[in-house]
Amino acid sequence: MTDLPARRLLLVHAHPDDETINNGATMAKYAADGALVTLVTCTLGEEGEVIPPGLAHLAADRDDTLGPHRIGELAAAMAELGVTDHRFLGGPGRYRDSGMMGVPQNDVPGCFWQADLDEAAGHLADVILEVRPQVLVTYDSNGGYGHPDHIQAHRVALRGAELAARRGHRIARVYEICYPRSVVEAGFERLAAAGKDFPFEGVATVDDVPGVVADDLVTVAVDGRAYADRKTAAMRAHASQIAVDGPFFALSNDLGQPFFAVEYYRQVQGEPPAHSGAGRATDLFGDAGTDEGAAA
Repeated sequence: MTDLPARRLLLVHAHPDDETINNGATMAKYAADGALVTLVTCTLGEEGEVIPPGLAHLAADRDDTLGPHRIGELAAAMAELGVTDHRFLGGPGRYRDSGMMGVPQNDVPGCFWQADLDEAAGHLADVILEVRPQVLVTYDSNGGYGHPDHIQAHRVALRGAELAARRGHRIARVYEICYPRSVVEAGFERLAAAGKDFPFEGVATVDDVPGVVADDLVTVAVDGRAYADRKTAAMRAHASQIAVDGPFFALSNDLGQPFFAVEYYRQVQGEPPAHSGAGRATDLFGDAGTDEGAAA
């Protein structure tokens, strides 16, 4: 790429829809502000559980065409968020969805869980050297909730950043996705107080939300409430995986949970820190929004 914008954000996610649920408002906000937002998705999500009965034939145990379908869903979601640079790691279908931890799909050759770390990270390093992001966002070391592809995405993201630094570009700040416990608890209180019948079988709990941490571990809160409608529309675009009802949604477990338009991050690499201890920062870039802030 030539003539890159001054601020450049890279997000590494495991499957289509992960980016919108976790970072949709952030992506829409920075894209609208003129930053280059680059999404790298590591698999097509072929092993996902399909929600709408009319799409059940796409599932891995039937036609096994969910992956190509989710390419289209991701493209539609990114159009809603205003994100024009979205890619699959190593190209579409290079790494297959590994399924949940402990299932036979974990051992299938070509699945992301079995990927050679340096090979996969090398593909990411190529993207990093092309777009030269100052900020990288991915999961924590447990992938938020222990999914093998999320764990592998975390490993690939950090290793890819390391390899790119050796080749000439150092990412200034690395963040893990997180949710402060008090915010999640308040979200479920809103859900309980809504006083309406939901189209979901039940209601999730705080423990069902990936990446919940103690409040004092959160470094940055990005206020994306002005882009809540865009995030909602992008979630609806992932119709095979997400059911949306107003400010609440459910995944394939059919358990309602709250929607968040303020999104939270924990900085794990980078100096100077974005968080001084006096309160949460509100910008992922801080003083890293220049080429000087990301020089090798």
